Amino acid sequence: MSLPESPASPVYLDTELALSQIGDAETMNGMLLMLQESLARDIPLVSELLAAGDMAGANRVLHALKGFIPIFCDMPLCEQVVRVEGLSKDSQSTAVAPAYRALRPELERLQSEVAAYLKAHAV
Repeated sequence: MSLPESPASPVYLDTELALSQIGDAETMNGMLLMLQESLARDIPLVSELLAAGDMAGANRVLHALKGFIPIFCDMPLCEQVVRVEGLSKDSQSTAVAPAYRALRPELERLQSEVAAYLKAHAV
């Protein structure tokens, strides 16, 4: 029987995966700072763009997130981002907004995990 996961344990952020892809901790920490800035800016921006009906704008932002997420996260979150980004390629899709509403809390969880890591490592 496994122990319950502590609230502080990352669900999405996988620094071992990131380090294996990036190569060194200093560069990884710099990229984590960029990820934190991107998430802080882009999570609300996608909601704003979708509310304004700017599917092309939402797609551009989601496409950028799709590029960043696999460096730092395992497949479940990556697959969610890929799915929502794919939906956003269709400018007439009514499925994007509800799909993003489901994805947004997961991205916010990742953002919290990145912030906690940066704070714990004095980055």
